[in-house]
Formats: sequence, C-alpha cells, structure tokens
Amino acid sequence: MDVLQIILQVLLVITSAFLTMLVLLHKGKGGGLSDMFGGGISMGAGSSGVAERNLNRITIAFAIVWTVVIVLLGLVQKVS
Repeated sequence: MDVLQIILQVLLVITSAFLTMLVLLHKGKGGGLSDMFGGGISMGAGSSGVAERNLNRITIAFAIVWTVVIVLLGLVQKVS
C-alpha cells in the first residue's frame, strides 16, 4: 500500500502543477497569460477557437485525472 500511496501522491503533485498552469493559460476578460504566449496573435487573426477548445479539453482531462487521484488517495488512506 505504501508504494501505491507514494505513486498517487507524486501523480497528484504533477497533475496539480499542470492543472494550475493550464488554468492560467486560459483567456480571461483581459487576455491574461495566454496573450503572453501568442494568444493575442491568434485572436487578431480570428482563429482562436480551435486553440481555446483544445486547451479546454486538456484542462478538463487533467481535472478529471486530478479528481480521480484525490478519490483514490482517500480510499487508500481509509483502507490502511
């Protein structure tokens, strides 16, 4: 059980860091950090829809993995 718990904790740290980064890359009302990485250029060209949809999908996938890891860690804590 200890190895599984360590693996889940490492996975939690990694997914938390990526989820934070992905949320910060989303376009806010003022453009936010996504403009720093080229978001303003694609918006000027009028083709920001595909990039934003892909960013949404990746963020949702990481959020689901993060939630599953949290639940699994809780179950491992309860069992041991």
